[in-house]
Amino acid sequence: MKVAVGGPLKVAFRPWVEGLENVPAEGAAILASNHLSFSDSFFLPAVLDRKVTFIAKAEYFTTPGVKGRMTAAFFKGVGQLPVDRSGARGAGEAAIKSGIEVLERGELFGIYPEGTRSPDGRLYRGKPGGLARVALATGAPVLPVAMIDTEKIQPPGKVMPKLMRPGIRIGKPLDFSRYQGMEHDRFVLRAVTDEVMYEIMKLSGQEYVDMYATAMKRQIADAAKADKEAEKAAKAALARAEKEQAAKEKAERDQAERDQAERDQAERDQAERDQAERDQSEKDRTEQRRTEP
Repeated sequence: MKVAVGGPLKVAFRPWVEGLENVPAEGAAILASNHLSFSDSFFLPAVLDRKVTFIAKAEYFTTPGVKGRMTAAFFKGVGQLPVDRSGARGAGEAAIKSGIEVLERGELFGIYPEGTRSPDGRLYRGKPGGLARVALATGAPVLPVAMIDTEKIQPPGKVMPKLMRPGIRIGKPLDFSRYQGMEHDRFVLRAVTDEVMYEIMKLSGQEYVDMYATAMKRQIADAAKADKEAEKAAKAALARAEKEQAAKEKAERDQAERDQAERDQAERDQAERDQAERDQSEKDRTEQRRTEP
């Protein structure tokens, strides 16, 4: 996969890298990266000589059919590790267990502390669990990683990627041995996570948002839903207004037609009266002439 995927990626996009010397040539280490794009899990391993194992949802590996088998083979080839998200504590515990197993084999383990891709390119609060617990349970050094501009290569909704140079900055390893054995202390987990996120922020230059990306995605989804409902309500109100206006215009036309009909009838009645009066006058004159001596 490094030849089939990594080679073409490097040739086509020419990613620039800083801090490769911080990645150990051997032994366990954790690569904690910001997460801007689906392609982050491909660009980072592509620029390293060593294999990097990330975690991915098990559905990528269990989908039936030819397409499912091809997807599973691809994700296995690029170093993705299936994680069953079912169970009492879901993905968190599965990720921790998988990460520890990878590191105990002396390999590189990749993780995104934000837990999901950034919805707007900003850096969000790291989740205190997976990264910190794996680091403290194994004693492996944590290398902060900043992916630069990968979200611009294939923005949401775009099928064809844009050819441009993304960047990767790898910081110096962080040692959390001072917290060894404290992986169940939530304040320690928070402190470890925040320290890593601070280093990622310095490397990436991203604006930091002190909330979880998942919460922001919910807010965005809720806002989009509210906008959609408002748009739907506005369209319904416009349709009602147009219907009411059409009914009003029809009523006005009908009333105008009735008024015109009444005027026409009044004119006919008046014409008949005028004719009757003329006829009567003519009759009276005729009678008068007849009775004159």
